[in-house]
Amino acid sequence: MSQTVIPVILAGGKGERFWPVSRRQHPKQFLCLDGSGLSLLQSTAKRLLPLAGNWESLWVITAAHLADGIRSQLPQLPDSNLLIEPEGKDTAPAVAWATLEVAKRHGDSAIAGFFPADHWIADEDAYRDTLKAAAELAIEKSAIATLGITPTFPATGYGYIEQGDAIGSFGNLPAYTVARFTEKPDQTTAQDFIASGRFSWNSGMFIFPAAIMLQELDTHASEIMVPLRAKGVDAYSSLNKLSIDYAVMEKTDKACVMPVSFGWDDLGDWNAVERLLKSPEQPNVEMAQHLGLGTTGSVIYTSDEDEVVVTIGLEDVVVVRDGKATLVVHKSRTQDIKKAVKALGANPNFQKLL
Repeated sequence: MSQTVIPVILAGGKGERFWPVSRRQHPKQFLCLDGSGLSLLQSTAKRLLPLAGNWESLWVITAAHLADGIRSQLPQLPDSNLLIEPEGKDTAPAVAWATLEVAKRHGDSAIAGFFPADHWIADEDAYRDTLKAAAELAIEKSAIATLGITPTFPATGYGYIEQGDAIGSFGNLPAYTVARFTEKPDQTTAQDFIASGRFSWNSGMFIFPAAIMLQELDTHASEIMVPLRAKGVDAYSSLNKLSIDYAVMEKTDKACVMPVSFGWDDLGDWNAVERLLKSPEQPNVEMAQHLGLGTTGSVIYTSDEDEVVVTIGLEDVVVVRDGKATLVVHKSRTQDIKKAVKALGANPNFQKLL
């Protein structure tokens, strides 16, 4: 494939389920959670840079209050490639505005790719080969190609994509039309999905010719596109919050899926850290000085390397210390950290901890 892919990193997320380490001004994508020494954002940029060819062809879209943090983390990124949303409106306005801007600079035939800033990838070479194959698919079929992660367990925290008809092989990888997108299923439904062999996890990664996505947005989300085409980013205050899945992917007939396996995790909550760093010979995952007596299956994290955490008789618990905040949660309840953050935000005494 000779045509360059223009990667756009979606870096406006809050990462609330990683509170208290993830805060409003320093969210999950700015953290190193895999022991690599790089933040999730820096790792994402590093693995996409060979695809872009240079920093001039790599873009980031983020929230206004995170812009300085992005500049600090990615000093090589041209300022003109940093798109700053005045307020978060979910992924549909972000994809729409960024695609319009990419098309202005690189033309409607440019191949754009959208990638969340907070994913972990095991095999980066296989990942880039997959993206090139997805770009071939997008070009040849005038399609919106999405990557479906081959499930490794019946996850209830992910959306799923059901594959339809086979449409060929690209880069030795099979591709299919999308039969449907489905929301997060219950455990039984997730098991049925996996048993059928027709479902993959929705990775939230998309590659497409700019003209195709703009056409589909014009058709299915005119309430976003008409203001954006008229006023650009100044239209944001009038836009509704809407995800790209709801706005386009669940309605378009241009969606294709490529089921892939290159080692992936969306690092959704503290349990993901255990998936990445757990070793069979250690009873816990420790990113801290930890003295444990009879504690097993737990995750211990402190931001201050001088602090010591002592636990006695705990099982399947996450303990996180950051500044003046401490989190203790059972691993089965980490999804509820968002509820706790919301409750903290409702109390004037605790808002400074967000």
